[in-house]
Amino acid sequence: MIEAAIKPDVHAFFDKRTSSVQYVVSDPGTRHCAIIDAVLDFDEKSGATATINADNILHHVEANGLKVEWILETHPHADHFSAADYLQSRTGAPTAIGAHVVKVQQLWKDLYNWPDFAANGTQWSRLFEAGDQFSIGDLDVKVMFSPGHTLASITYVIGDAAFVHDTMFMPDSGTARTDFPGGSAEQLWRSIEAILALPDETRLFVGHDYQPGGREPLWESTVADQKSSNIHVARCKSDAEFIAMRQARDRTLPMPKLILAALQININGGRLPAAEANGQRYLKIPLNALSTPKWD
Repeated sequence: MIEAAIKPDVHAFFDKRTSSVQYVVSDPGTRHCAIIDAVLDFDEKSGATATINADNILHHVEANGLKVEWILETHPHADHFSAADYLQSRTGAPTAIGAHVVKVQQLWKDLYNWPDFAANGTQWSRLFEAGDQFSIGDLDVKVMFSPGHTLASITYVIGDAAFVHDTMFMPDSGTARTDFPGGSAEQLWRSIEAILALPDETRLFVGHDYQPGGREPLWESTVADQKSSNIHVARCKSDAEFIAMRQARDRTLPMPKLILAALQININGGRLPAAEANGQRYLKIPLNALSTPKWD
């Protein structure tokens, strides 16, 4: 069993536009840190991009005398653009994601009809396999493979903290959808079981918070909290019950509004499309490529 003794400093940045939670995780001794799941701002109405979120993170790093050692992603996001490439350009720190991102790249390469796209993970400095270990200063980090929401989802266990991305949300919000290409409710259940096998006091940090009932955004719970109170996990007494619940719920959900825009950025390590001859960048939106929409 993983020991949960060391307590890293965790600072969260909530992006209200996408309900995303970004993190700076630092070793209080060495002041080395990692940035997890940073957002590149995108306004779908105007097509404008900005670095407001990422610059706020960099300001926090500078103001607190931190050194960025890693820029980490938990999975290729469907609801916001990744700021990994921008942050690497500003800090020089290596980028990393789970090795199964290659499978996600292969799926979406075909969907976007990109025959020349390098679906080999070379867009990141390092690809993590399940069980890989690395360090942030003197903090030991272990990588857990946590598929289900996506083929490539991973969890970073850093001391007494685990960054569980979209596998689980806060207890009053339940669990992640599994109907994206490559998703699986069965795999999600197994991933949740593995996370909940961590010590009860392990702090769990989620990737989104949708503020049910209009409450203030929250992002930190514990394994014990999730076991006792998660509205999907605690109420389901078996894997079959959970899978049936999750699949039924997924059938009612619309696709995220940015999924077709975001994936072409995020499977490319957060890089925007190359400028064309006129100097302009363009997104490519495949029509009628995903499941039947939930029409209003």
